[in-house]
Amino acid sequence: MHQDAARFLSQPVAAQPGAPLRVAVYSRIAEAIRNGLLTPGSMIPTETELGTDMKVSRTVVREALMLLEEDGLIRARRGVGRFVSDTLPRIGIERIQPFEEVLGSPGQQAEVKRTQVVRQAASEFVAPGIGVEPGTDCWLWESVLIRDGEAIAHLQENVTAHPVSFGKSPAAPLEINDDGGTTLLAALNKQLGRLPGPGECQISLSQVGPSRAKLLDLRPSDPVLVLTQYVRNGNRPFYLAKCLVSARAGHLSVMQQFQS
Repeated sequence: MHQDAARFLSQPVAAQPGAPLRVAVYSRIAEAIRNGLLTPGSMIPTETELGTDMKVSRTVVREALMLLEEDGLIRARRGVGRFVSDTLPRIGIERIQPFEEVLGSPGQQAEVKRTQVVRQAASEFVAPGIGVEPGTDCWLWESVLIRDGEAIAHLQENVTAHPVSFGKSPAAPLEINDDGGTTLLAALNKQLGRLPGPGECQISLSQVGPSRAKLLDLRPSDPVLVLTQYVRNGNRPFYLAKCLVSARAGHLSVMQQFQS
């Protein structure tokens, strides 16, 4: 590892107000990747080394590395270690739907249980997904989706907290009505008519981890499907969501159509 990267990663981290410590560790490593201190394909330090350098526990480091892998910034090679991804995640184009519709049963949407709504600084992963610089204020809506009385998914949604322009209208702060019973994307669609898009949904596999396992009544090592959604507004990144879907959700359908 390059000396500049070693010095950057060896500085102690501290949690920001309203954000867990794993987010600070995540942001430190993600910043090193985005700034080129950790180059594509390079090996990153071990959990023990990172924990010692940043003055945090291995559990915190492990959760941060899990999030980095979910978000496509690093890749694990069994028995070898973790490496920076050869290519960083991109933001693409496809139409998407609110997750209560995606994960609902036929004729019925999934129930949304809000766990928190907080205004916080955008992380290195969130910032490009919503079209702002890291550290810019954004909104985080966190929810658990319930179907037939069982928690089937954990959802985190982000949009900028700064003024936004839709169509030809002047930029204005988003005033989102939260009744606690819908996702952020559904609330935005209701107020704005429907986000114009386009958007993309990326799919990967991970483990749920300790903190989210409690919300979904799972074991930390249980596998989950990770659905990462992006939506653009006026050809700019605007909305980002990450949804962890448990196996009890059953089969998921992917809609397809022919191009004319």
